[in-house]
Amino acid sequence: MNFQSAEFIIGAVSQKDLPTDGLPEVAFAGRSNVGKSSLINKLVKRKKLARTSSTPGKTQQLNYYRIDDKFYLVDLPGYGFVQGGIGLRGRLGKITEEYLRDRPQLRAVVQLIDARHGPTELDHMMIDWLQECQKPFLLVFTKADKLSRSQLDRQFAKLETSGEFAGIPFAPFSAPSGHGQKDVLEWVLEAINSPQV
Repeated sequence: MNFQSAEFIIGAVSQKDLPTDGLPEVAFAGRSNVGKSSLINKLVKRKKLARTSSTPGKTQQLNYYRIDDKFYLVDLPGYGFVQGGIGLRGRLGKITEEYLRDRPQLRAVVQLIDARHGPTELDHMMIDWLQECQKPFLLVFTKADKLSRSQLDRQFAKLETSGEFAGIPFAPFSAPSGHGQKDVLEWVLEAINSPQV
């Protein structure tokens, strides 16, 4: 699917900065440097819409991207390492937590995990929290191109046999090849178009 327009609207640092037009939103969460910006760029077929960086902790605000004037993709600050130290990390955590818990326009969350390492302790905490909040979410395993097909299959088999993620939808994704972007985009559009709960 090709979108006609995709534009950066605001980097929100507090609740009062958030758009008030009522459009539905899908947020992208994950550890610092896991590939949130790269995934957003691939989904909307724009190379530099969301700024990517090899430096962890670069996204230090809620970055809003308006797509076809119909919905927003929201790039959340990465959890884990953040440039600026503990104080900033705590502040970002509060903004993100309030957004995920209280934002009525938020339809769903795309939770990114590095396929090479599998879910970290912070990823597990985030997944538990999303389940508690009863937010629909999709697990996307990024950097899938760094693993062979058999390694990826083993990683997913391990997750399935552990039973931790039973019933949670997931998809692999590779930024260089775009593998998996169609599945992720379909899930996002379905979430956007689903009735609000």
